[in-house]
Amino acid sequence: MNEALPDVPEVRVVGLPQLTSGFDLVDRLDLQMHLKVHGPLEPLGGEQLAQLAERINLRGRGGAGFPFHKKLRSVAESAIKRGVRPVVVVNGSEDEPACRKDTVLINRAPHLILDGALLCAEAMGARTLVVGVTRESTQRSMEQALAERGLSNGRRSALRARVQRNPVRMVTGAAASLIRSIDGGPAIPPGRKVSASKSGVGGAPTLLSNAETFAQLAIAARIGPERYGNTGLYDEPGTVMLTVAGAVARPMVVEVPTGVPLRYVLQLAGAPPVPQGVLTGGYHGKWIDAATVNDAIVSRNSLDAVGGSLGAGAILPISQDTCPLGESLMVAKWLAQESANQCGPCYLGLPAAARGLEDILGGGGAAALEAVRQVAKNVKRRGACSHPDGSAMFLESTLKAFTEDIALHALGNGCGRPVTGVLPLFEGGAAPTGVPGGEDEVNGPSRQKIFVDWTLCRGHGLCADLLPEVFQLGADGFPTVAQAQVPRYAEAKALRAVRRCPALALRIEESAPQAKAPSRNLPVLSQGRGRRALGR
Repeated sequence: MNEALPDVPEVRVVGLPQLTSGFDLVDRLDLQMHLKVHGPLEPLGGEQLAQLAERINLRGRGGAGFPFHKKLRSVAESAIKRGVRPVVVVNGSEDEPACRKDTVLINRAPHLILDGALLCAEAMGARTLVVGVTRESTQRSMEQALAERGLSNGRRSALRARVQRNPVRMVTGAAASLIRSIDGGPAIPPGRKVSASKSGVGGAPTLLSNAETFAQLAIAARIGPERYGNTGLYDEPGTVMLTVAGAVARPMVVEVPTGVPLRYVLQLAGAPPVPQGVLTGGYHGKWIDAATVNDAIVSRNSLDAVGGSLGAGAILPISQDTCPLGESLMVAKWLAQESANQCGPCYLGLPAAARGLEDILGGGGAAALEAVRQVAKNVKRRGACSHPDGSAMFLESTLKAFTEDIALHALGNGCGRPVTGVLPLFEGGAAPTGVPGGEDEVNGPSRQKIFVDWTLCRGHGLCADLLPEVFQLGADGFPTVAQAQVPRYAEAKALRAVRRCPALALRIEESAPQAKAPSRNLPVLSQGRGRRALGR
């Protein structure tokens, strides 16, 4: 279950290789082989480089997809305005268990990434280059590449270049986390959001982008925008690096031109002919169903149009013989564990959402479903980084994609299919350890049910603060459920909520320890009801 992908899985290419040129000759292109395969690279001025990136519509390949030319111009303008030299940072912190495209590039074609980064550094007059990585293999390959070019972090160096190694964690890959670690702090997001283009490493304007993005820039700078545009789609030219894993016979990283049908990529990796669903973009991505797969092509716009996401370039099909909600629950638990534990929507909201999904699997009814939706909604745009937003998108997509399975679990006896752990999660294949506050010994049947007395409730909202696993507030400020089972791990908090309710509107009824928790549906109140209606 949940077998980890190797750092460098099998690499394939559809059509003519660009980023993967030379991979058929050697395992790793050192500087000498790199120049034989790709040839020399002439420097470009800052505006030339920005125009090149604009003409090929180069967007960040780390997930956000921000136009690279805008970022390049913003950094240059900030540096000129402030009279300081900018910094260039390559983000190779690929910390999603299902993603390996950047790790493959750093391990096998590090000089192509450095080409793009050095082009930008020279064009903008930068004197500092940092490459952020999280794996031993990528650190070793990139440090070797810097040495092959004679680059170092010495004070007398015209360009000070080094590798920044951080822990393998989901939040480490956030731009703010990487910048903070480069400045000597922990590799977690700070409590404030500041544009790196204006104030990044050491407070200087910083050009930070994904490893593949710099490699794509290096290819375009060599062959020119016209030739680059001959590959792929007109509005999204070039190739894309994808990691294909999940229910496939051959997990792989594949370079494909944009415009290739997604079903062809899945066939190449040996995916089921009719997958139950395909998670696109990674664990901050979105599910699409089997029918939609036939309509999708490999491009950012196409995947967005069919409800998917290119994201971090991960494509993860699951077969018809596994429980999609169970597979998604394992991912939701992992996402909760990856919190930096410094902002409430993340370290409280994500575990609550995972528990809610677990309640759905256990037959929690409509109340459990509504609770997950509310938690996912409430964590959005409230975190110090994009982790809660991406996790919420994954959860919402799961609820939307597998409605039939949700009905079988929440309102019936389940789908009857096993959870096979097909989605890669843990290094070394380790088993999941659960979510904070939800260890196995407290995950048994609930012994308590909590009730709201609407004749007393005055909408203070304290119950939602103390017991977010059960209570969410509607648009009218009142709880959205009238009664609910209390998860075992939250029983102490439920008692505290009862004792502290200012209106004494809560009560708990406790079942005998051996009693089976009721499985009937729980009533859900519409969020638009006013106080008068609630008090009837």
